[in-house]
Amino acid sequence: MATATALEQEERFKSALWFAIGKFVDDECVMQNLNATPQFIGALTELVYTQIENTSRDLETFAKHAGRRIINTDDVMLLARRNEGLDALLRETLEAMKAREARAEKENTGRAKPAAKTTAKGKGKGKAKQ
Repeated sequence: MATATALEQEERFKSALWFAIGKFVDDECVMQNLNATPQFIGALTELVYTQIENTSRDLETFAKHAGRRIINTDDVMLLARRNEGLDALLRETLEAMKAREARAEKENTGRAKPAAKTTAKGKGKGKAKQ
């Protein structure tokens, strides 16, 4: 039963991918006064799907090798290391995202409510060593 569900999901994903690629190709063809056959769109869809499969498998392998179950930006950067243009673009985007997060955190820190004061001094449960 799980296999049938997985196959159904894969087919739905491929159909959505075919639709999206077909729309993109049609839009480009209209802009450039060209034609694309359904066979071309089907072949391009299979190519893109295969690339997605390979990329996802590589990312999962990188995360697993690092002892993690979750893919993070380090895995993506490792995947992009041999494509200089993509690597540079991803690094710029990552730096911009980190800068935005730092600014947002700094703004939120200024507006944050002060922490509730406690009456106990020090940390922990035991007495401090003297």
